Amino acid sequence: MKAVVTGGAGFIGSHLCDHLIGQGHEVVALDDLSTGSESNLEQLGGHPRFELVKGSVLDKALVDDVVAAHDTVFHMAAAVGVHTIVDKPLESLRTNLHGTENVVEAAVRHGAGYLIASTSEIYGKNDTDGLTEDADRILGSPLKSRWSYAAAKGLDELVAYIHGGDSGLPCAITRFFNIVGPRQTGRYGMVVPRFVDQALAGEPITVYGEGTQRRCFGSVFDVVPAMVRLLECPPARNRAVNLGGLEEVSIGELAQRVIELTGSTGDVVHVPYEEAYGEGYEDMRRRMPDTTLAADLIGYEPQWRLDDIIASIIGDKRADTPPQHPALAS
Repeated sequence: MKAVVTGGAGFIGSHLCDHLIGQGHEVVALDDLSTGSESNLEQLGGHPRFELVKGSVLDKALVDDVVAAHDTVFHMAAAVGVHTIVDKPLESLRTNLHGTENVVEAAVRHGAGYLIASTSEIYGKNDTDGLTEDADRILGSPLKSRWSYAAAKGLDELVAYIHGGDSGLPCAITRFFNIVGPRQTGRYGMVVPRFVDQALAGEPITVYGEGTQRRCFGSVFDVVPAMVRLLECPPARNRAVNLGGLEEVSIGELAQRVIELTGSTGDVVHVPYEEAYGEGYEDMRRRMPDTTLAADLIGYEPQWRLDDIIASIIGDKRADTPPQHPALAS
C-alpha cells in the first residue's frame, strides 16, 4: 500500500511507520512535531520508501495534498496526555476535532481507506470488568477539561463511522487501552515511562492518588500489526475495536515492578491528584478491555507480558540507539 500516517513521528505512529516499511509498503508520515520527535524516525532516515512531511492536520490544504497521492490513511495525530488536555483544552479540542474531520474528508474525497485511532477514554467512568465495544459511556461534567478528550474522541469516531458508511470505503476504529513501549515519553503524563525515568534517575516514584486504581497495559508491538490487519479485514469495516493487554495491575503494584526491574533503591511517594492536575480532577477506579472482538476478527492475542513491556522501556531509556519495530529489524 501507499500509506499516510498522521502523527507518524509520535510514539505509536513511528512504530507503525516501522512496521509498514518492514512489510514493503510506501509511507509518508505527516507530523507537526508538537509532541512527536524526528528522533523516533532516525532509523528510517534516507529510506527510499519513507518520507516525513512536517505540518499539521489542521492545515486542510496540506492534508488534502498528502492524502491525494496515497490509498490508505492511518490517523494517529492527536493532542495526547492528561497534562496537555488539562493545560490546553481548547487547543486540544481543535486538534482532535478539526484535525480528524480534515483527514477523514480528504480520505473519502480521494477514495483512500482509513483507520482512526481512538481511546479507552471514551468509556469515561465506566469501570466494568472487561469493557466491550458497546459498553455505555459514563462521562463527567462537560465543563471539566478532564473529559474534553473523551468527548472529542467520541465525536471523532462518529465522523469516521458516518463517512465510512456513506462512502463504502474501508474504515476501522481502534480503541487503545494504555498502550506503552519504547519511545514513549512520560513528559505528558504517561505513567510507565514516567516511572521508569524516575527509577533510573534514583528518584522517588510519584504515584498519583492512593495507587489502588487498576489498569491493563498493552505493548505497541502487539497493537501495531493488529491495526494493519483490522484495516485489511472486511468484517472489521466501520466497527470500533478494543486493543490492549490483558494483565491487570494496580498503579501501586506497577511502581513496585518498575523498582524491581530497574534495581532502583528509590521509594514510592503518593501525590494528591489536585497537586498533580489541579482542583477537581477525576480518575477511573478501573479500566480493563474485553478484546474478544479483536480476537474473533483477526486472531488478536497479546504476546507481550507486562514485565517484558517494562523491560523494553528500560532498555530503550538506557540505549544509545533508537529501537526498531521487530518487522523492520527482521
